[in-house]
Amino acid sequence: MKKLLSVLILGFVLLTLQLPKPALAQEALSGSQIFSNSCAACHINGNNVVVANKTLKKEALIKYLKGYEEDGQGAIINQVTKGKNAMPAFKNRLTHEEIKSVAAYVYKQSEKGWQN
Repeated sequence: MKKLLSVLILGFVLLTLQLPKPALAQEALSGSQIFSNSCAACHINGNNVVVANKTLKKEALIKYLKGYEEDGQGAIINQVTKGKNAMPAFKNRLTHEEIKSVAAYVYKQSEKGWQN
């Protein structure tokens, strides 16, 4: 009986460690912090100080960001990772998790119109 209980507990622990972690509010906050530290200089409040019409507002993302309508966060992740034109690549500046976090933040903000 003790062996069975030990095996079940071990199995539960191993399964728990293997399951993906749900997105937490802390991760969204870190996306906001990453945006403030790495993106806001050019994209304050979702605007663009370098190329004025290519903002982070939903309408502009649909118009200018390839693949946004099919997979908004994926398109943002791709843009942040690889960069394009005036936008630098961040693949060597941010981890993949940081890029995913900031992409989730940008996507959420674009969906709600960059209102605080």
